[in-house]
Amino acid sequence: MGTKTVATNQSLYEKDFYAWANEQAAILREGRFEDADVENIAEEIESMGRGEKRELINRLAVLLSHLLKWQHQAGYQSRSWQLTINEQRRKVARHLEDNPSLKHLLPEILIEAYGDATIQAARETGFSELMFPDTCPWSFDQIMTPDWLPNDRR
Repeated sequence: MGTKTVATNQSLYEKDFYAWANEQAAILREGRFEDADVENIAEEIESMGRGEKRELINRLAVLLSHLLKWQHQAGYQSRSWQLTINEQRRKVARHLEDNPSLKHLLPEILIEAYGDATIQAARETGFSELMFPDTCPWSFDQIMTPDWLPNDRR
């Protein structure tokens, strides 16, 4: 790749990402690999992978926060709340189906998601974060079991 192409790619990448992405896609489709902005393409692909991991953490955090609220706010339990939990389970499962290589990261992802979940649950309940266990009290399999709810009183 020539010096002019490198400078052009870099400035377009910094100034107009959308135009850069479309240009790079066209370059790759045309087989002009020597003109491709390989460094930035590689960075964007890595970023997409990190985004998939973040999405799984976010989905699990929502699910866990609802399970924590279910456990600690028995008076607010409702069918609607249960359906939200079921919906989040489906979204987590679907995300893992689309990204099966994330499964081996579940132990660390669960730790990160649980930390976020306790903050979300505390914010939404008005409880102190200290009210919730320091570590997730449930296994991933338990969390994902259809119709399982902590301290189910139904």
